[in-house]
Amino acid sequence: MGAAVRRVRQLVACVGLLCAAVDSRAQTPDARASHVVVIVGLGGDHDNAERFHAWAVRIVDAARDRHGVPASQVAYLGDDPARDPARLTGRATRDTISRALTDLAARARPGDGVLVVLIGHGASATPGAARFNISGPDLSAAEFARLLDRLAAQSVTFVNTTSASGGFLAALAGKDRTVMTATRTEGERNQTRFGEFFGEALESDDADHDKDGRISMLEAFVYAKARVTASYERDGQLLTEHAMLDDNGDGKGTDTPGQPGGDGALARTQYLSGGATAETVADSPELRALLVQRGILEKRLAALKEAKTSMDASEYQRDLEALLLELARIGRAIREKRQ
Repeated sequence: MGAAVRRVRQLVACVGLLCAAVDSRAQTPDARASHVVVIVGLGGDHDNAERFHAWAVRIVDAARDRHGVPASQVAYLGDDPARDPARLTGRATRDTISRALTDLAARARPGDGVLVVLIGHGASATPGAARFNISGPDLSAAEFARLLDRLAAQSVTFVNTTSASGGFLAALAGKDRTVMTATRTEGERNQTRFGEFFGEALESDDADHDKDGRISMLEAFVYAKARVTASYERDGQLLTEHAMLDDNGDGKGTDTPGQPGGDGALARTQYLSGGATAETVADSPELRALLVQRGILEKRLAALKEAKTSMDASEYQRDLEALLLELARIGRAIREKRQ
């Protein structure tokens, strides 16, 4: 085994030890808090406005009810706050969106998870000018990028479910940031369906592909993309939207994330919840220990995938298989404890 490979393996091992030291001091299996900001822009007509609101409600309710995100950490900005005063926290304008993300950056702790979802219509008059339609002046991809820079200490998932959203990929790419778009490019300008099925993913057991009781952002993307394709096929229509995901910071994205060495490694570790309520974990020290161990393994897996290009292929495959087998064993033990 060469010196470079030894250094990489030592790095992966050190990541595991560091994660173990941090997690052993945590009182819960996932000490990170989650924050959700759902922004619905102009509907254009009554039917679209109602449809977009329904998609947003699905995400808001899933965050609160299924994933246990406190209501105080879920913001919903829409075109008409009177439509649902119990859920809507304000009107979606440049000022309120900027204030919501700025306030969130001030109160979120380093390492917290943040999910931002845009629902509505997008546009792009010229290449590189993708924007989100809201009351008053639209917000461009570049402006959203500057707002997200205030959340550099957090792990951010930004989901733009609108038409022409592909133009946001390059502008928003960054470290510790997953960017999903409903379209491959800003040239795909037809109305999209990705927002409907992304919300469905967050509340559906079917989206939990590895059956660990949680829905990762990668799982939500894969589920939503598959449901979009199926809906077009069911309606006998040509597919006019092609969802993309970028989480390695290169701004290119892929429609098949999760492949070794490609996009998907970060999204695989991003969740709205730790998969168990605080009460359940408090009542089961064994479950708490298993959840901590799973978190450590997931971080080691992410570090290994980042190091793939520096490793011998056979060494990488051996270490990958060992981690995946251990994760499967831990996942099975977690399911048994929950039952």
